[in-house]
Amino acid sequence: MQRTAQDWLVLDLSHGSGSALGIAAGLQFLPLLLFSLWGGGIADRFGKRRILLITQSLMGGLALILGLLAITGTVRLWHVYLLAFALGMVTVVDNPTRQTFVTEMVGQADLANGIALNSAIFNLARIAGPALAGIIIGLVGTPIAFLVNAASYGAVITGLLLMRPGELSPSARAARAKGQLREALRYVRGSPRIWLPMTMLFFVATFGMNFQVTTALMSRGVFHTGASAFGLASTAYAAGALGGALLAARRRQPSVRLQIVVALAFGILEAASGLMPAYWAFLLLLLPTGLSVVMYTTAANSATQLGSDPRLRGRVMGVYMLVFLGGAPLGSPLIGWVAEQFGPRMSLISGGVISAVAAIVVGIVLSRLTGTSVRDGLRPLRQKLLPMNA
Repeated sequence: MQRTAQDWLVLDLSHGSGSALGIAAGLQFLPLLLFSLWGGGIADRFGKRRILLITQSLMGGLALILGLLAITGTVRLWHVYLLAFALGMVTVVDNPTRQTFVTEMVGQADLANGIALNSAIFNLARIAGPALAGIIIGLVGTPIAFLVNAASYGAVITGLLLMRPGELSPSARAARAKGQLREALRYVRGSPRIWLPMTMLFFVATFGMNFQVTTALMSRGVFHTGASAFGLASTAYAAGALGGALLAARRRQPSVRLQIVVALAFGILEAASGLMPAYWAFLLLLLPTGLSVVMYTTAANSATQLGSDPRLRGRVMGVYMLVFLGGAPLGSPLIGWVAEQFGPRMSLISGGVISAVAAIVVGIVLSRLTGTSVRDGLRPLRQKLLPMNA
């Protein structure tokens, strides 16, 4: 919600500048590029529930500040830039902590499904939040979206406080020592089934997963719609994402090949969405696009956590979040520039092409390392879909 309302506010303050939109997104994710490994180290060293109480409180406070600035009419573009950067600094610690806290909530016996469900919820929230924000912006205005988001943190904090610590399964904390971040990097580098999918994830997330920027630009610049129609586009994307989340959560052991197949499908669908001639056709294609991207990101998240040493999981997820979100300072401004220079359609087409090429290249490298083909990755997916088709 915060990101979508922030994007719409930036467009209003900058008179529709795609570059300003990209700068705001880049500043929000710049701390992830610089400090994600550090955030993962904190997640391994301290109590995760206590960390989350602090980070979620700070996030709610930042949303409240921006909401008050917007509703009083005193907000300026530099305010948005500064608060976006501050939110990114908090997210550096919050993301790896929140991702790995699920292991303490469910215990070892249900770890695989717990990670899958948590990842599905995480990625679904990244889609559903913009949909809800778009509806609120259309009905009552951008400032109220910030205030509603700020209030929502009360539920999160209450949930954390109501947890019974004695029923959690805390993992062993890493003692403070030199070289902990280097240890995690060596571990990732020595595991091809971790670093290869992470390489693909970087290109897909950096250049392909910019729908909060591209959907706003398509809605306003190509189809000339308002905030309500923008909310409808986000809702269509969220509906597809819900299907993707449910399908992905059913898989207990997502394979690397499945990630490649779904990432390739996402790239093709994203490029095709940029070619749609009418708004209704654009909305329809957002459904399978949302489904494929959440299936992909959920599989990538689950496979990374399940394939990591529990002792290093927080730091490995710090690397994961660096790859997943840290490329935004590069990708978001670049996509905004492409939209300004060549039109919003080209921002979608180029992101989709880059995502598809990344999936193909990783698939070729994987097939050479393992002696299998990417086509083999389609088999489990077909087995899942055949009963549904019948």
